[in-house]
Amino acid sequence: MSPIAAPAASAPSAASPAARPRARRFVSALLALFALAGACAGAQAQDWSYRVRPGDTLWDLGAKHLKTGINWRRLQEHNGIADPYHLPPGTRMRFPIGWLRIQPAKARVIAVRGAVNWLASDASPAQLVGEGLRLGIGSRLETGPGASATLEFADGSRMTVQDNSAVVFDELSSYGSTGMVDTRMRLQRGRASNRVIPAQGPASRYIIQTPSATSSVRGTRFRIAAGEAGAADATEVLEGKVAVGAQHGQVLVTPGYGTLAGRGAAPSAPIALLAAPQLDPAATVLDQLPARAGWNAVPGASGYRIEVVRDDAPEVLLFEQSTADTHVRIDDLPPGRQRLLVRAVAGNGLGGHDLVQAFTVDAGPAPPLTLAPLDGQRVSVPRPRFDWAKVEGAAASRVQIARDADFAQPLLDETVRGQRWRPERALDPGDYFWRVASRDGDGRLGRFGNALPFQVSDAPADPGLQPPQSAQGKLTLRWQRGEPGQRYRVQMSRKADFSQLLLEREVDEPQIELDRPGGGAWHVRVQTLEDDGYAAPYGPAQEIRLPCRLCYAAGGAGALLLLLAL
Repeated sequence: MSPIAAPAASAPSAASPAARPRARRFVSALLALFALAGACAGAQAQDWSYRVRPGDTLWDLGAKHLKTGINWRRLQEHNGIADPYHLPPGTRMRFPIGWLRIQPAKARVIAVRGAVNWLASDASPAQLVGEGLRLGIGSRLETGPGASATLEFADGSRMTVQDNSAVVFDELSSYGSTGMVDTRMRLQRGRASNRVIPAQGPASRYIIQTPSATSSVRGTRFRIAAGEAGAADATEVLEGKVAVGAQHGQVLVTPGYGTLAGRGAAPSAPIALLAAPQLDPAATVLDQLPARAGWNAVPGASGYRIEVVRDDAPEVLLFEQSTADTHVRIDDLPPGRQRLLVRAVAGNGLGGHDLVQAFTVDAGPAPPLTLAPLDGQRVSVPRPRFDWAKVEGAAASRVQIARDADFAQPLLDETVRGQRWRPERALDPGDYFWRVASRDGDGRLGRFGNALPFQVSDAPADPGLQPPQSAQGKLTLRWQRGEPGQRYRVQMSRKADFSQLLLEREVDEPQIELDRPGGGAWHVRVQTLEDDGYAAPYGPAQEIRLPCRLCYAAGGAGALLLLLAL
């Protein structure tokens, strides 16, 4: 397989007349890249070199490496071997690239985050991607919002396809057991980061085509983006060198530089990448979830890109986000050793050098299930009670209350033993959020559960006092039943300010019976008493009007009396 014919053969839809100019541009770009990289420096460069080992024979080597139809005698002639029965160990044999056996070498998915789909061909239905899936020639991989996939190729090179991206694999093959791999793909949209193993021979290729340019590498680490909404395609080199070519030119990009290629334009001259941001320790807490990180602004930056990767496998992406701020909140990460990456993005779209900070996420105990207040509940007490379930292995809980869901500045932050807690101080009326985490016997704090909104109202809870009833000289008051374990305090007075009480009584049930008082206007209010001793504010006072004693007698055995809200 010649290095010129193969790219043309793999160009998409090259048979259609509309696609031929695009295919020719693709071939031209590849030719420029190969010339730039020295891949076609002569016939000698197109030979794979093999060092003879003890016991090797010419026919065994031919059977192992040569394609069908190529006889071992041609290999003998090509290398000028006089005695095919005696191959001196350590000597070099040359195998022409076009004679080598070629076989499929599928890419393997080694990590998936979020919703990732793949299509075996353009006409195939989309299917969800799982770890271990192998993708062959013609496959298309698509990532959704907040999703990514990491693939490993036959030579150990890895590519991470980031969110909202699409990649088509045009060539995935290997040259027998030579270690040479031909990997070619098209990044149609989105971004991808790459770590490419150094080439094992002259036929090793790792080529990525974007809508405007083609990048060819041999042993490097780089990032590439297919420009969207008219933006230029970008290549950012971190290690090694990358040859970037387009229809009207090519450029060799070295570490610390990037290039931009617009539609129909030559790649730009190398542009220095922005410096890495500096971490702000005062704004950074990474050892507990949700994690927070802050950094100093980088001159020339229009925004920042944040990623979290596995420390032992940096190609496995766990979190990614773009922001114009100099801080980020990370709500969820798996336990283990992680690595935070933060880079500035210049106005031209090129990402800069990475701030790198390693940290460990400790699994810790799971967050407890919350019981009260409920999500969005309105409470009418300034010191509401918070309840949650017990988590196995938890020795204590940590409860936080804040005005915002980010908990950047918690109003209250308490460690509680048990599964219920009432703040010591009253909360002003307004909107709040609360969350709770578990702490085990060794002091390890687990992750916080979801932040739940609730509202504190300054309107006292209405106990739902029902119209009083009178019968046989008794007056009965009833109201709405509260939560299990609650008791009630009832007050009755002639005065609206309850300065002179006719009655003050505590009861277990939501009703009270008393001797019929005199006729006229009376004021009644009910207070809820929690089982932990907390007395909620009295509910709204209500006025009842009782008829005179003669009216009782005239009204028969029972009468419905008038209840008025103040």
